[in-house]
Amino acid sequence: MKQIIKTPLDLLDDIYSLAYWMTGSEDASHELVNTTYLNASTKTKEAQLLKTFRECYVNLFGQHADFCINEKSSGSHIQLVESLQNWAADIKLSVLLNEISGLKHHQIAGIVEKPVETVRMWLLWGRKLMANDCQMKVSA
Repeated sequence: MKQIIKTPLDLLDDIYSLAYWMTGSEDASHELVNTTYLNASTKTKEAQLLKTFRECYVNLFGQHADFCINEKSSGSHIQLVESLQNWAADIKLSVLLNEISGLKHHQIAGIVEKPVETVRMWLLWGRKLMANDCQMKVSA
């Protein structure tokens, strides 16, 4: 079976959908998509474009997680906070890449640069977390 090679322009709708789901805002989505495409070329392959999208998302938004670490002690905890933000963003992105873009587990593993088993675990827990989060918003 021949694999269809998508150009960055072919992926624009998928990238925008991912951006909207990741940020929850049209303005933030536009900013994220623009930043992603500014860091890519017309020859960029699908996996590399999605890696660029991931990097831009983490750099621009992270997960806006507040881990109750004050500025005085934050010097020694900055790397931990960044790791937790990247981890949360990667879980959410993994679920969305599978559900929206239809990527397979091994493709997602290549994008987030983690083992396939880790991605499978993230998909399991990420779907549960996102479903519970949506149920909480609906009931509020």
